[in-house]
Amino acid sequence: MKKAVGAVVADDRTTSARRSSSPRIAVGTLCAVQFVDVLGTTIVISAAPAMLADLGAPPSAVSVVVPAYAVFFGALLMLGARLGDRFGHRRVLQAGLLLFATASLAAAAAPGLVVLVAARCTLGAAAALSVPTALRLLSAVTEEEDARRGALAAWSASGAAAGAAGLLLGGVLTDAVGWRSLFWVNLPLAAVLLVTVRRHVPTPAPRRAGSLDVPGGLLLAVAVAALVLGASVLERPGRALTGGAALAVALAAAAWFARVERRATDPLVPAAALRHRALSTGAAASLANTAATSSAVTVATVWLQDTQGRSPTAAGLTLLPFSLLVVVGAASAKAVMRRRTPRTTAGLGLVVVAAGNALLLGAPSWPWLVPVAVAISGLGLGLSSVAATTEGTAVPEQLQGTAAGLLNTAAQLGTAVGVAAVLLLATASEGTGVPLAGPPSGWAASAVIALATAWWLLRRRDE
Repeated sequence: MKKAVGAVVADDRTTSARRSSSPRIAVGTLCAVQFVDVLGTTIVISAAPAMLADLGAPPSAVSVVVPAYAVFFGALLMLGARLGDRFGHRRVLQAGLLLFATASLAAAAAPGLVVLVAARCTLGAAAALSVPTALRLLSAVTEEEDARRGALAAWSASGAAAGAAGLLLGGVLTDAVGWRSLFWVNLPLAAVLLVTVRRHVPTPAPRRAGSLDVPGGLLLAVAVAALVLGASVLERPGRALTGGAALAVALAAAAWFARVERRATDPLVPAAALRHRALSTGAAASLANTAATSSAVTVATVWLQDTQGRSPTAAGLTLLPFSLLVVVGAASAKAVMRRRTPRTTAGLGLVVVAAGNALLLGAPSWPWLVPVAVAISGLGLGLSSVAATTEGTAVPEQLQGTAAGLLNTAAQLGTAVGVAAVLLLATASEGTGVPLAGPPSGWAASAVIALATAWWLLRRRDE
C-alpha cells in the first residue's frame, strides 16, 4: 500500500506527553484493565459446579462454560490490537470496557446455560479488545526507559497474579454471596475504569489509515479458537476425537492464514514483526511462562480438591502465595534488568519457575510443600514475565500494536495448550504404576517446559 494511505497521523508519544497529566494514575488504570480481563479466564473454575447446578445444567457443561472466555479472548487479541492501530487505542479500549460491562450484566442475569455461555464468549471478545490496546497505551504513556520498565513490571504482575487470584476469588465469592456476584462486581469496576481512562489515559492518534485485513483476522481467530478449544476438550476423557478434530481445524486455518497474509496488501501480522528477533523471543518466553506455571497451578488445584479433600476456598488460599510472590518477582525485575538483558532475565526467571515446579513433586508426601513451591514459581514468573514483555515490546513504533497483540496471544495459547497437555499427561499416567504418575507427572512436565525454555533463552543471550 502506498505510504499516503498508511501515513502517520500523529506520533503516539508526542500526543501522550501532551494529554497525560497523571502518568501514575494512567499506568494503574491500564494495569487494572489487565487484571480484570485476565481474572475472567479463571474466576469461574471454582464456581462452575454451583453455577451449573443453579441453572439446571449437567456437570458436563463445564467443558463449554469454562473455556468459552479463553477461546474468544485468545482468538481475537490480534484483531483487537489492529483495530486499535486503525481506529485509536483509547477509543477501542473504551469500547471493550463498555462491551465487558454489557456482557457481565447478561451473565449475572442469565436465566439459562445458553445465555451464560453467550455472555462468557462476549466477555472474552471484550477482553481481546481491551488488553492489547491497554498495553499499547501503557507504552505510550511511559516515555523514559526506567519508567517504562516499572510500568511493565506492574502490568506483568497484575496479569500473572490475576490468573491465580481468580481461583481463590471465584470460590470465596461463590461461597459468600453466590456465583452471580462474579459478574455483578464487574459493573462498578467497568464504570470506574471507563471514567479513569477518559480522564487520565492519553489519546494517541491512530497510527495508520490503511485497510483492515478482515480475511486474515477471521482466519487467525478461527485458528486460535480451534487450538484453544481443541486443547481444552482433549484433556477430558472420551473427547479425544472431538479435540483432535478441533486441532486439525486449527492447523488448516493457520495454513490458510499464512497463505492469505503473503498476498495481503496490509497484513494483520506484518512480515517485519515475524522477523523481529526481540518480538519473537518475547512471545516465546511469554508462551513458556504461562504454559509452565498455569499448568502446575491447575494440577495443584485439582489435586488439593480431589485428593486432599479441600474446599475451593481452602485450595485457593493454599495457592495464594503464588499470586503474592508474582508481585515480588515483578518488582525485582526492574533491578535485575539494570545488570542483565531482558532475555537473560527471562531465562533466569524460568529457572526459578522450574525449581518451584520440581519442588511440587514432594507434595504427595509433604502437602505443606505446595504453598512453598508455588511461591517459588510465582517469584520466577514475576521476574520472567516482566522481562519477556520488555523484550517483546522493544520494537519500532509502527509495530507496537502488533507486538501487544502477539505477546498476549502467546500468553493465552501458553495457558490453554500447557494446561491441556499437562492435565492430559497427568490423567493418562494415573494408576499405571509408573514412577511420577498422576499429578507428579504433570508437575515434572511443567518443570521441563520451564527449564528447556530457560536453556534456550540463556544459550541465545549473546547471539
